[in-house]
Amino acid sequence: MPRLKDHDAIRRIAKKSLFEGLDAMCEGALIVDRDARIVWISEKYVGRLKLASAAAAEGRVVEDVIPNSLMREVVRTGEPMMLDIMQFGEESFVVMRVPVKDERGRVIGAAGFMLFDTLASLQPLVRKFQQLETELATTRSSLAAERRAKYTFSSFVGTSAAAMEVKRQARRAAQADTTVLLLGETGTGKEVLAQAIHAASPRAHGPFIGVNVAAIPEAQLESEFFGASPSVYAGADKRGRDGKFMLAQGGTLFLDEVGDMPLGAQSKLLRALQEKEIEPLGSNRVAKVDVRVIAASSVDLRQMVGMGRFRSDLFYRLSVLPIELPPLRERIADVEALCEHILEDIARRSGRPQRELAPTALAVLCAYAWPGNIRELRNVLEQVTMRSDAPRLSAEEFSLVLPRLAGAAHASGRRTLRLADIVADAERNAIRSALAAADGKKILAAELLGISRATLYEKLNALAPRDGEPRH
Repeated sequence: MPRLKDHDAIRRIAKKSLFEGLDAMCEGALIVDRDARIVWISEKYVGRLKLASAAAAEGRVVEDVIPNSLMREVVRTGEPMMLDIMQFGEESFVVMRVPVKDERGRVIGAAGFMLFDTLASLQPLVRKFQQLETELATTRSSLAAERRAKYTFSSFVGTSAAAMEVKRQARRAAQADTTVLLLGETGTGKEVLAQAIHAASPRAHGPFIGVNVAAIPEAQLESEFFGASPSVYAGADKRGRDGKFMLAQGGTLFLDEVGDMPLGAQSKLLRALQEKEIEPLGSNRVAKVDVRVIAASSVDLRQMVGMGRFRSDLFYRLSVLPIELPPLRERIADVEALCEHILEDIARRSGRPQRELAPTALAVLCAYAWPGNIRELRNVLEQVTMRSDAPRLSAEEFSLVLPRLAGAAHASGRRTLRLADIVADAERNAIRSALAAADGKKILAAELLGISRATLYEKLNALAPRDGEPRH
């Protein structure tokens, strides 16, 4: 018997013991030569495969005995297949395949072991794996849904001349794969329009990543946009992170309030736009990016350039296709459609019946200046629907919420204004706004107001004495 200190002898004994142990534990085993011919098969395997005898299999090509065998592949590649499921007729076996090598490391055959004759033994492992796969697929699907555009051009509600012109320009921008700059007061629907542009563009299949520059602390801005290498982070988390540009790869990156970006980050943004590449924080690695940028600002970027607070070269790069969104007071004709859309959304979210607007209430809403634009309109409608249970919302209910009307009532020493005063004031301001938007053309102003020209003249005559307007 060889001494245990003889390494070669130990290895030979271990190999023999391991093979015999596997043969004893498994439901079957076989060995093939370099031509994938069976040179040995265990009696257990003979029984499992329903063969007449071992001799009936030896010398035959393995595929003739086991049609779905991959033993030849193991011989060809020299790589083991540690855990696999093999189909044999209507039965499924769990098998393991390993190459057999000589002293010089050459593959001279392969050994196969049937570990289990049924999949029942692996059910706990299979169930856990399937559960993890399901959870991963659900997470990926949810994340992909979050990164898809939620709005289309139909979401940008309005049929006024101003709204239609904005949508016309935006549809043209959707087909040009270049930067777009959306300008307009806060609450005018810049993000809705950005998502609509993305959804109508060739990049619609890619992600839409929106980020409000003003909401990110200056110290985190660079890593938020361009990512960071693992070396930046101390402690256990050494994975680094992808920035917004990498997350938007193949899609659109929307930069809201881009005017709030510090000058240092502006230079890196300019490089990303010009060179189509970014450099993560703390890294010397340059990564190529394929991202379309849509930027938005509620401040005058030209004025900021003049003040030295915004790079002129970045401004020109962003404003290749500038689109200016008009404030709500310049498209009063869209108020009714916007109210209908918002009230429908409120009803869907709350699960309550949709409310209607009384004609006098609509007149009040059309008379208000809306400094907060569509966002303020939604806020007012939500407040009134929360305060009232009535199916039809009245002018008086809005007079309690709208700042101008509430302020006027307080100044007069009354809790509310008379309804007749509210309606008359509303009509007066709506007509004035429509005439301003139509450059004084009464036919166009009547169209914007949704009334006939004769009705407009009647209202002008009725309101002129109080307003100081000349009679027509």
